[in-house]
Amino acid sequence: MTKYIPFILFTVLTNAAAQVMLKYGMMQLGALSFVGVNPILKILQIVFSPWVFLGLCTFVISMASHLFVLSKVDLSFAYPFLSLAYVVVAVFAYFVFREDVNAMRIVGIALICGGTFFIAWSGGPTHAESVDREVADAVATPSDLHNASKVSQ
Repeated sequence: MTKYIPFILFTVLTNAAAQVMLKYGMMQLGALSFVGVNPILKILQIVFSPWVFLGLCTFVISMASHLFVLSKVDLSFAYPFLSLAYVVVAVFAYFVFREDVNAMRIVGIALICGGTFFIAWSGGPTHAESVDREVADAVATPSDLHNASKVSQ
């Protein structure tokens, strides 16, 4: 499973990048108000603003990467890594957006990193290896068939 960690980290980074782009795009748009405006047109204005649109496109790339990862590894292994996106976003938000990262958030970030480390360390078979093993266990060999015919006689 560890050979897929670069793909998992790519998913994490594109997910985090999408969040940052969406935040920046919404900052560019300012406070939203739907009063006296056609809501459909307002939503289209938001979606097609450059940074929001780029963020949404990046989410699509992140999701495609995640789908690839899910085809190769167990969900219980891959999904917890997505919590690292919170770590990346919190660090970026602190340095670029000047958001407050207090002691409790730092403790939470440390716990997320520690938990992800233990999950990565757990390793285990890939999804494909698990399926191959199940198929191999389910397929009867010629000697199994021969032995079964002896028992039934």
